[in-house]
Amino acid sequence: MKNTMAETRKPRTTEDGEAEPSTAALVVEPLTPEQIEELKTRAAKADDNWERLLRTTADLENFKKRAAREREEAIKFANESLIKRLVPVLDNFDMAMAATAQNQADTMQSLQTGISMIHQQLKKALQESGMEEVDAAGKPFDPNWHEAVSQQETTEVPEGNVLQQLRKGYKLRDRLIRPATVIVAKKPVA
Repeated sequence: MKNTMAETRKPRTTEDGEAEPSTAALVVEPLTPEQIEELKTRAAKADDNWERLLRTTADLENFKKRAAREREEAIKFANESLIKRLVPVLDNFDMAMAATAQNQADTMQSLQTGISMIHQQLKKALQESGMEEVDAAGKPFDPNWHEAVSQQETTEVPEGNVLQQLRKGYKLRDRLIRPATVIVAKKPVA
């Protein structure tokens, strides 16, 4: 009877019991000078690419740190232009307070004129920064821009309109800073 199973060869072992490498794996062909040059060229290219990768990675990390630092500074000094506009107003208030210390006959009139000028200067500085007043008087009540504190019966203003504005409201461009405090008109009970 013929054995149909393939014969398995046991690897040869050395005296200390380790497997002996096959002779096919031990054959090493010598490299030609062209192959050696190509390997040197590739090794140099690999070194260049590695150096470029390290530099690019370092540049990216430096960029991230610089961007974070600049963002923090921008947040820290975001109101700088507004403050620069308000400093002259503060100076004028200081001068007005110094003028009240002097006892002159026309102090009250000059003080009133000075305060009026400071008020206009302050409003202008805030308007240049994007602040607008919310004008509510006589307009229909809008809960997005107005805060009603009461209703009052009247025939002078249509029902649902603002009868009286108690406190001005302000917005920064299209964002509400403070709603206008108002009294809303309602029909008199007959």
